[in-house]
Amino acid sequence: MDIKTYLLEKKEIVERALENYLPRQAEKGGDDEYPVSLRQAMRHSLFSGGKRIRPILSIAAYEAVGGKGDKILPFACALEMIHTYSLIHDDLPAIDNDDYRRGNPTCHKVFGEAMGVLAGDGLLTEAFRLMTLVSTDHPEIVVHVIQEIAQASGISGMVGGQVADIESEGKEIKLPMLQYIHTRKTGALITVSVRTGAKLGGGDEKTVHAFTRYGEKIGLAFQIADDILNVEGKPELLGKATGSDLFKKKATYPSLLGLEASKKTARDLMESAIDDLRPFGLEVEPLREIAQYIILREN
Repeated sequence: MDIKTYLLEKKEIVERALENYLPRQAEKGGDDEYPVSLRQAMRHSLFSGGKRIRPILSIAAYEAVGGKGDKILPFACALEMIHTYSLIHDDLPAIDNDDYRRGNPTCHKVFGEAMGVLAGDGLLTEAFRLMTLVSTDHPEIVVHVIQEIAQASGISGMVGGQVADIESEGKEIKLPMLQYIHTRKTGALITVSVRTGAKLGGGDEKTVHAFTRYGEKIGLAFQIADDILNVEGKPELLGKATGSDLFKKKATYPSLLGLEASKKTARDLMESAIDDLRPFGLEVEPLREIAQYIILREN
């Protein structure tokens, strides 16, 4: 299959759904008629040109287990909103102090730090509101999926990993701690994206387990690839400056293992993730191709 065409087609589906869930203008007198400035700040980051890997993974997993229709879209979009909120907060002066994201000025550079905080808060809470609007014959599955997404996003997942990352800056840490940071800061939301699609699509326990192993491995590989790109990536493709990890003395795979060993680790994780999908047929081909794309991408 042509993975670039697939990613583009799925990205367009996600973009249309996000536009529907967070339009430029609220319906006059509607429940979502919140301040215009807040809506603009939220949209500034949400529509700044992301790859939409997390929602696409949820859609690919959903379709791979036989899921039909657009029931997955509110969850796919919620995952992207959660991811975007984390980027807005990461870019703030109190954390990474980045001026650009995806080639555009970061949210706080355009709207101010206070609005950056609130725009992130707005996206996070809107994500969970969105997931509760789904009409389903299996509310227990929906509740469980929302619980898993909350766990992956919170103190035992993405937020916890971010804290460990901050506290490790300028320190010499060992590989287990670096894995802890990466599997939570980045990997947790990627893994739960795959699990969300598999569960909502009706995947059985064995399938969900295999997809989970796949998600854990590509989640770690994704962050290792980011570490590598921060060293040797092209700023014009990344949409932000490179070398920031070294400057901030962040713990990364290249700083701990070196570039070549990091590339081998990412490649081994990708191959192992694909191997976890061996029992399945053509229905998981998009997942296989995404695993390869994750370590070969240039941005």
